[in-house]
Amino acid sequence: MGLSEVPVYKRNALDRQALLAEDEQRAADGNKRLRFGVNHATDLTLDNSGVWDVLPNGDRVWRLSIELKEAFSINFEFNTFEVPEGGKVFVYTPSGETLGAFTAQSNPGHTELGVGLLPGDRITVEYDEPAAVAGQGRLRIGQVTQGYRDSFAARKGFNESLGCNNNVICPEGDPWNAQIRSVARIVVNGGDWCTGQLINNCSNDGTPYFLTANHCVSGSVSNWVFAFNWESSTCATNTNTPMNQTVSGATLLENSGGSDVALLRLNSTPPSGYNVYYSGWDASGAAPLDQVGIHHPSGDQKKISFNGETSASTNYGGAQTWQVDAWDDGTTEGGSSGSGLWDQNGRLVGQLFGGTFGCNCTDYYGKFSVSHPLLDEWLGSCADILDGHDPNAASFAVDGAIQGINNIPENGCNVSSVQPEVVIRNAGTSTLTSLTLSWQLVGGASGTENWTGSLASGATATVTMPTVTVANGLNTYTVTSGLPNGVADMNNVNDMRDVEFSIANPGAQVAFNLTLDDYGSETSWQVTTQVGGAVVGSGGGYPDDADGQLFIEDLCLAEGCYVLTIFDTAEDGLCCDYGTGSYTVTSGGQTLVTGNGVFSDEVSHTFCVENSVGLVDLNGGALAVWPNPGTGEFNVTLPHGSAGVVNYEVIDATGRLVHAAQRSVQPGAAVLDLGGLNNGIYTLKATVDGSVLIQRLVVRR
Repeated sequence: MGLSEVPVYKRNALDRQALLAEDEQRAADGNKRLRFGVNHATDLTLDNSGVWDVLPNGDRVWRLSIELKEAFSINFEFNTFEVPEGGKVFVYTPSGETLGAFTAQSNPGHTELGVGLLPGDRITVEYDEPAAVAGQGRLRIGQVTQGYRDSFAARKGFNESLGCNNNVICPEGDPWNAQIRSVARIVVNGGDWCTGQLINNCSNDGTPYFLTANHCVSGSVSNWVFAFNWESSTCATNTNTPMNQTVSGATLLENSGGSDVALLRLNSTPPSGYNVYYSGWDASGAAPLDQVGIHHPSGDQKKISFNGETSASTNYGGAQTWQVDAWDDGTTEGGSSGSGLWDQNGRLVGQLFGGTFGCNCTDYYGKFSVSHPLLDEWLGSCADILDGHDPNAASFAVDGAIQGINNIPENGCNVSSVQPEVVIRNAGTSTLTSLTLSWQLVGGASGTENWTGSLASGATATVTMPTVTVANGLNTYTVTSGLPNGVADMNNVNDMRDVEFSIANPGAQVAFNLTLDDYGSETSWQVTTQVGGAVVGSGGGYPDDADGQLFIEDLCLAEGCYVLTIFDTAEDGLCCDYGTGSYTVTSGGQTLVTGNGVFSDEVSHTFCVENSVGLVDLNGGALAVWPNPGTGEFNVTLPHGSAGVVNYEVIDATGRLVHAAQRSVQPGAAVLDLGGLNNGIYTLKATVDGSVLIQRLVVRR
């Protein structure tokens, strides 16, 4: 049987320009809580919304679609969430991205549930109810959030935060691995971001107490969503990783403006697979000599900041705080609010209240020594100083782990080899004295490297690996550890890491020249391969009030065709009401792309590079191919006036030449027989009259 058409709850588009202006004012006031969406009160239940279908076996399915016009993301709150045993709730997008199943175990002992973000402006909520419990489920969606910032950075890459931030996977973060695992990004009240961290108690029993800032508290914390371990797997640039290690809902235990503190208890303990840590603390009031901040700036992947000067005690916004002047390395931003400040001993001494913005900013953290008397009802009063608790502490005597791979460029330019550096960690209880590292360049060379030394439990070391020759295009380097101390590893789950990277050799030096309007924060861009859509360059946002300022982004691109896409979140382009922006792409003295900045939310251009020399902008489509897609026989026509001999080359998605032919230019269409190729997407390159013309073709049978 077919299911019924799904009803749709709709909301109109937001005024992004006005919302971003409000956000700028909040930032100017020193508020580091960051809004990303607008909340809409709703009353959508199983009885008054959606549609029910009864399946042949008696089970029932309820579905409702929610469309929030032009939203970058949607998230929502179940103000009533009562699902019987066997019942399942799913949330999914038209493209198939899914959250769930949410079940009776998703929020035990509570009747509310916050649901995290999905990209796009339309979702469907589905409730599957077995016949045996028909009518027992109760669901009410009391709030939906329309995202006006690109939370997933689907358009902007994964670099929403400032470039002076450090990914926590970088070598400087290694000594802080435990504290890093305590930190989570919070979706606050549906539409804002803050940061916070799990905190230990005197019983060392893993009770999920969670510390954040008082000014982050609004709405019902029972609907907050806490995301752990959203962090890049590579150091130099953000690499997308899943954001699926979440906990929904909490109970507010205590909050106070006197130190801008809030203590929560998560409604469920993070599973062991999340590998979390409960931070220790220092309530003595001693000024921290060195400070470390771990946080999610601009809602971005987790970052770490460092300062080497003793903090001053001061009053900020009516709270007693530690003042951190001009971070030596890193910074904080909107979305960092509530994140911890750790001292030189790795103990928590405060949480972020506010401060200035930009690199080398000044920040103010509410003092934990002032907060502690309010919190000891839950944390205990065992002492002024308490070390952290690791529920996943080493339980194996011998356990050698791979923590990261560094010194591989994400986009290598005119290089033929790399020399990776592998960070190993002793995850066992015994001292680690030897480890065998097996490495492989997928589809290429492989080998082993033997490390010897002395690593205490939890310590790390960096191993310089053999230099390896790399191929042009996409590469994957994999490392696996084995034989710690010469015996079988007792825990294999942490034994392997890999990293993907691109090589352009020979590579064309290509410059993307961007002239801004007055609202640079709205502007971002990316360059992707025409075949496969791999991102090879991205950037944004930029400073505001920079009308006419030129930014030059240097790229190194291998031979092939690419798509430049420029985005504007306010949907008014770069010109003309708020300035006179423009852009070009140049290479080898040639202009490949030019634009006057007149567009709405986005504009795209296709261009190609050949033998390190830029070629023509292909938006005119000079090379015609039909039928396309085709089953194997393709007609090809060249631009009018072409003469002489034309060389055709067909290249597959891996860059391999799979067909070549030479023809004399004749009137009408040439016929290429590609019946021997597998189904897939290919690039057709025609060289004629000293020019190279490119077109994509698809073989589909």
